[in-house]
Amino acid sequence: MAAREHIQRRPTMAMQVAQRLADDIREGTYPTGSKLPSEVQMERMFQIGKATVRAAVAELQRMGLTETLQGKGTIVLGPGGRVPPVSVDRSIQRTTKGSWVLPEATEAEQPAVCRTTLDGPPASFLDQQDQDAISVDRMLRDAETGTRMAHRMFIPLATAADVPSLAETPDKALGDLYQQLVDAGHTLEFTEHVTARTPFPDEQTALGMRDASPLLVSYRVISDAKSGRPLLCEELRAPAAACRLTFPLPPTKAPAKRPATRRRAAAE
Repeated sequence: MAAREHIQRRPTMAMQVAQRLADDIREGTYPTGSKLPSEVQMERMFQIGKATVRAAVAELQRMGLTETLQGKGTIVLGPGGRVPPVSVDRSIQRTTKGSWVLPEATEAEQPAVCRTTLDGPPASFLDQQDQDAISVDRMLRDAETGTRMAHRMFIPLATAADVPSLAETPDKALGDLYQQLVDAGHTLEFTEHVTARTPFPDEQTALGMRDASPLLVSYRVISDAKSGRPLLCEELRAPAAACRLTFPLPPTKAPAKRPATRRRAAAE
């Protein structure tokens, strides 16, 4: 059987136009703060249709190189793009009295609680594939920009069986849920996993995203520090073009290095 030949797909016309304009921005043809040509001008420049022009401009926005302002046209942000305007504080603090302090968030809707079956990344992080869990969905909103973010807490039924109060009031504030785990004898540690993907159509609608710009997805796993057992998993979904996650990073103690003599002995 003959080996399959590699087929290289040619970029779409919109992508070619976007790449040409991106190169022009990097080379200074369109300086920071200037305007790109209008839709009509680009139609003539590249001999393309209006839909292709709009797709190219949308691609430039996804690259972080431009933004379109009502009545002002498409403004160049510069070759380095811009920092997303919404800073999402992901810090966790604990007072000397032991209570948890988390950044305040404005809830756009009442939390929705339901029972679900774990799959995908949450199941992997919790090591609970196809197991039942309680999920609590919250829609958050940035007060200044109106940017919407979706937050979901997964409480495995195995964790709720050990800490029954979690199942009684799963929609309590996150700090209260952490405290219930501590009261049950757990020492907590937190690990954040941040990734990005293309949003699903229903996510675009729920978050008010005008196009398929990347979706920022963060999974925070709350585990027992002594046993390493994952207890809870939080999922935060936010438009990457509008949001940036901010973390304080306290230094941790580096693992002790093994003496060289022991390493040589082990090798022998």
